[in-house]
Amino acid sequence: MITFSIPMKTPSVANIRQHWASRARLVAKQRRDTRLLCPPWTAGPLLVVRITRVSPRQLDSHDNLRAACKAVVDGIATWLRIDDASPLVRWEYGQERGEECVRVEVQQL
Repeated sequence: MITFSIPMKTPSVANIRQHWASRARLVAKQRRDTRLLCPPWTAGPLLVVRITRVSPRQLDSHDNLRAACKAVVDGIATWLRIDDASPLVRWEYGQERGEECVRVEVQQL
């Protein structure tokens, strides 16, 4: 299993009221930062990826949690060289209170 953290704010993009270009820059930065901070991966398919959003405040619904972590999922899928909808990966989500970051755990089945 590989575990690592990405120092990143993950606001619920479903609730952000901002210009589309600003939002696109935020998502692109999250994807880029995720790809750059992922360690080397040499294992094969059939994975469980658990993404834990750490923030002082928790989001109010599972939908907002998934939306807040979408760019991270896209960055990890690119790192693993798979489509994020692939049946070879099971995505799990969680959240904790603490200093803002995203903790990622990748485990091969």
